[in-house]
Amino acid sequence: MRKRIFRQFNQLALRAGAAAVFAAGLGGCALGPDFKTPAAPATAGDSYTPTPMPQQTASAPGVGGAAQQFAVGQEIPAQWWSLFQSPALDQLIRNALAQNPNMAAAEAALRQAQENYNAQAGNLVYPSVSAQLGAGRQKTSVTTAGAAAGVYNVYNASVNVAYTPDVFGATRRTLEGAQAAIDYQRFQVEATYLTLSANVVTTAIQEASLRAQLRATREVLDALTQQQNVIEKQFEYGAIPRTTVLSQRNQVAQINATIAPLQKALAAAQHQLSVLAGKLPGEAGMPSFELEALTLPQQLPVSLPSTLVRQRPDIRASEELLHQASAAIGVATAAQYPQFTLSGSYGSSAASFGKLFDAETTAWSLAAGIAQPIFNGGALSAQRRAAEAAYDAASAQYRATVLTAFQNVADTLRALDADAAALKSQAEAEALAKETLALAQEQYKLGGISYLVLLDAQRSFQQAHINLVQAQAARYADTAALFQALGGGWWNRANGVPAATAVSAAAPYGTNK
Repeated sequence: MRKRIFRQFNQLALRAGAAAVFAAGLGGCALGPDFKTPAAPATAGDSYTPTPMPQQTASAPGVGGAAQQFAVGQEIPAQWWSLFQSPALDQLIRNALAQNPNMAAAEAALRQAQENYNAQAGNLVYPSVSAQLGAGRQKTSVTTAGAAAGVYNVYNASVNVAYTPDVFGATRRTLEGAQAAIDYQRFQVEATYLTLSANVVTTAIQEASLRAQLRATREVLDALTQQQNVIEKQFEYGAIPRTTVLSQRNQVAQINATIAPLQKALAAAQHQLSVLAGKLPGEAGMPSFELEALTLPQQLPVSLPSTLVRQRPDIRASEELLHQASAAIGVATAAQYPQFTLSGSYGSSAASFGKLFDAETTAWSLAAGIAQPIFNGGALSAQRRAAEAAYDAASAQYRATVLTAFQNVADTLRALDADAAALKSQAEAEALAKETLALAQEQYKLGGISYLVLLDAQRSFQQAHINLVQAQAARYADTAALFQALGGGWWNRANGVPAATAVSAAAPYGTNK
């Protein structure tokens, strides 16, 4: 008997569900604008700058001095940092992408958006079907039940179905906006991925630069200390006045005072690398970097301006916000139109469990309704105008993002050209300062020049040497900045997104892009 009852109960639920799914076919059109991907901005040819860039930069001798060629239209490799040919840097970036908490947070936000979409789809797309099974025992008095008074059992079972057909597209537009939210978070993951990898590269370059500056300063300090020893001897023999000794000591002390700030900055860069890699600053195992161990990429791919808007994660994320705003207009528009509802129930109520679903104990109902807003003080119209204004704001923000992206690329291209010219000039200046210092030291030993001339030569060489290291590091850093400004090549990965974020939503209504 119980098996028969539960079998009938299940059949009842299936029939009710089938009826609700049939009602889903009543859905109609989707009101509001169909979103179109904004066109790429019109540019003059393939140039990001008012005047065309040279085909290649200047070259200079020494570290980071190779000429770089701008390869317009060439694809950016997905792992662009590998062009620096540093296994330690490659491994550090892999560790950072796997362990950095910001990356984990971005991926979790993407999963959250996916599940929010699933929740909305479950509530809006499919009928609401609920089943109820209950039993009770009660006693009625003669006053309320008359001759039928007494103690008896009540058993009931029912299935209730409710559905709101998407006649004017409110559901379609709501889910379209939810899908845009997923895509927004996906591009936020890409932006985090790109920012993290670029930060690791630039911080590693900064660490290498600071280490080179520290080494150069110590070399200058050693030379000045040796010179001081000579001067001290000369003073002991009465060959020079005490003011010369004091000046040399002052020069050594000033150079020595610059070491502590460089050590502080170097430690900060090392700590930052640890944090980027998802480690505490005190953990061991972090690599150290030298400029000499990094190869300056000589071929620099430069995307065409017409493709930049499809490559920059921040632009794509801003586009999805615009898409969300477009879908919100459709939701606000549909709210001004009638809303249809369908509902039904089928159930049984009996005094004994075995009589459930007998012909005389069953009951059913079907209902359809329509609700049309008539007067609401203009609230619905205001909501639609607010949605349109939000779309205009998102459109302006999208354009601002595009303009900033093009500025980033233009600034970086000019910086690379200027960096190369600056390094060439600085290499020449450092070579001349070094030669001048060597000559001044010989002349001072022979008494041909005053100590002030030698002191000036020492200062010039020290500054030129430090400037040379900084100019070398600038070429590496701005090369990394170019790859970041162009989007980082994420679209050239095998699956288009990081493995941990390969999530997509299969929207039942699709999207208009």
